[in-house]
Amino acid sequence: MWVYKLNTSLGKLPFLIFTILIYIFIDIYTWYGMKSLFVTERYIKIFNFTYWALTIFGLYAAWSVYQHQITHGSTRDELLNFYMGFVFALFVSKLVFATTMILHDGGRMIFGLFHYLKSIFIHSEQLQFASVLPARWKMWTTSATILAGIPFITLLYGVTKGKYQYSVEKLKLEFNHLPPSFDGLRVVQISDIHAGSFDNIDKVRAGIEKINRLKPDLVLFTGDLVNAEKDEINPYISLFSEIEATYGKFAVLGNHDYYGTYSREKQSATEAYWNDFFKKYEAMGFQLLNNTNQKIYIGNEYINIVGVENWGGGKWFPKYGDLDKATVGVTSDDFNILMSHDPTHWDEKVLKHPVKMDITLSGHTHGFQFGVNLPGIKWSPAMYRYPRWMGLYKEKESYLYVNRGFGFLGYPGRVGMLPEITLIELHRSEPQ
Repeated sequence: MWVYKLNTSLGKLPFLIFTILIYIFIDIYTWYGMKSLFVTERYIKIFNFTYWALTIFGLYAAWSVYQHQITHGSTRDELLNFYMGFVFALFVSKLVFATTMILHDGGRMIFGLFHYLKSIFIHSEQLQFASVLPARWKMWTTSATILAGIPFITLLYGVTKGKYQYSVEKLKLEFNHLPPSFDGLRVVQISDIHAGSFDNIDKVRAGIEKINRLKPDLVLFTGDLVNAEKDEINPYISLFSEIEATYGKFAVLGNHDYYGTYSREKQSATEAYWNDFFKKYEAMGFQLLNNTNQKIYIGNEYINIVGVENWGGGKWFPKYGDLDKATVGVTSDDFNILMSHDPTHWDEKVLKHPVKMDITLSGHTHGFQFGVNLPGIKWSPAMYRYPRWMGLYKEKESYLYVNRGFGFLGYPGRVGMLPEITLIELHRSEPQ
């Protein structure tokens, strides 16, 4: 086993060396470029001290994160998440500056090379290349520094404040075949809890209290309870059990819920892992709908809550969702709400399925935890990866709603794409 691990590590060594060299280049290039803004010796010294102090602290933070993962695994605390966010913010800011300046320096090089060659072939005189190379525009360097400062400040804000600023998104949907008893039903959706990333139980409790203040009739959780290991949810089980809903709480699995560590070659180990994982949902008061459905009755009328296991359009995502199995006993004449973690499932499977889903609730994208979410302006890198990445969509008289997620993953913060609690009020419209 140790020979295999050694060979694997050696196989990654060239990539690691290449990454380190790139990082060193960006660091020195950024330092050299920013330093040119200062003229007097005093300010150059202050800049040098500040720049390299931040860089050294970033290296210390990265080493601390690495050591923590070795000794404590996937557990998190506020300091660790701050370290992770600081390293990410520092790297992104330097990358923004370096990229901006490379564009400028590339233009300078092309301009200088053109005049250098011109001096040789047209004027028959050879100038020194340095003499025809234009000087850097100080305004460009200043602009690049300002641009670099924006992600540094905003990403740090996302780590310290944004990740727990729970936003309640409210919408009302009308359907002419909604049973009259369900007119005004309040459905709360949460998604992507990612309990392994949490670092403050009191701030998570504030989100739970927001859910309960909405007085939901149904609470639907659309997957990714953990980052990878089932026990990440343990410190928060009692907290999520406090969520109250008149007609029940239901859940499905997301792609991250399948990534736990256990011996997949042993059936007994597999069963033990999943049995324990499913008991955690029970302890929180959630009923898992793994490729099945549940009728919700008010009097003699009902609606169907349909749930599928994860099904993702990407080839690397688990594809355990089975809509045929999940819709046994369900018809298109019923009012149906589907919980499906990955929104790509909607376009590739749900819209084509013979049993119509009136509403599909998804998550998964997180809105990439970074972007702009203002009236009339919706932007995030998520839109270049997922056609349906946030909010409400409608096709063929069916709705898809993509929730931004309750928690966070990777970058331990949120900028612009705040954590979301969704309230959907269902209303009955009169047939036309």
